[in-house]
Amino acid sequence: MMIRRKFLAATLGATVALGALPAAASDFDAMEPVTLRLAHVVNEQDGFHVAAEKFRDLVAERTDGKVTVEIFPNATLGDERTLLEGMQIGSVDMGVITNGPVANFVEEMAVFELPFLFPSREAAYQVLDGEIGQELLDRLADVNLKGLAYAERGFRNLTNSQRPVASPADLDGLRIRVMENPVYTDTFRELGANAIPMAWTEALTAMQQGTIDGQENPVGVVHSFKLNETQTYMTMTRHTYAPAVFVMGMPAWNKLPEPAQEVVVQAAREAAAHERAVNAEMEAKQLEELKASGMAVIEDADLSAFQAAVAPVYEKYGARFGDYLDRIRAELN
Repeated sequence: MMIRRKFLAATLGATVALGALPAAASDFDAMEPVTLRLAHVVNEQDGFHVAAEKFRDLVAERTDGKVTVEIFPNATLGDERTLLEGMQIGSVDMGVITNGPVANFVEEMAVFELPFLFPSREAAYQVLDGEIGQELLDRLADVNLKGLAYAERGFRNLTNSQRPVASPADLDGLRIRVMENPVYTDTFRELGANAIPMAWTEALTAMQQGTIDGQENPVGVVHSFKLNETQTYMTMTRHTYAPAVFVMGMPAWNKLPEPAQEVVVQAAREAAAHERAVNAEMEAKQLEELKASGMAVIEDADLSAFQAAVAPVYEKYGARFGDYLDRIRAELN
């Protein structure tokens, strides 16, 4: 039966997951119950939590309750780098992690962080859900991690507490928190900001205390963390599309029998697709609520000037990612 499922899945095409054909209930009769600890760093209103809950429910249903997923939100088990390191050694089983920190473990994954690379969500999905995206998920095995699927953090925008930003010149001297990833750091330095890499949990405190002026994140993050309370202005730069990765530690992955592994992969893919759809539906509503709260939203920034300013980032990093940048561009043209 297992061989037949694999053969049929393969004949359905490369875009169909191995687990698309459900594991039989009898596959789990002899399985000892397992609990997976899934962690993320955001709150229960965030898309990451939506994805985690969907994943938990799908896995429970399809393993006849033999695999239970326990969710730890709000960075209760640590920041994203700490979570990934925990997965490598088995103290954390899995998580939904922003791509930027993941790229610190497999540098080529930072190709997705290049500014203004993807013109739309659909373009990003085309690459992430295709051959290129899967290759990079598979590369995580080299660092004792198992890449399962791409959810999303979404298109990132700039917020700050000091002044409206409509061009790179307006960023001069602003202290902007960025993820602990060199592509983000260099992008905002080229734009003229004082880019300060720091963990998200630290950034929240820094914004409240005024030790940084701003940050960059998708609308959903600005809304769910009520950043309008410390950030007066948001510029709709949409400068980077940030994936998020459903990722598991190899110690946890290797403990699962093959039928459960199939369920986990397919459930992660479906949960990721669900989270993407929820994000798209929520963004417009969240943006209107932020405006109604008094946040000034700049929607007519000179994006061509922003794109021109970050050209040196491509010169510096383009070759560092092997042929991935060229392949992505070819895929999108």
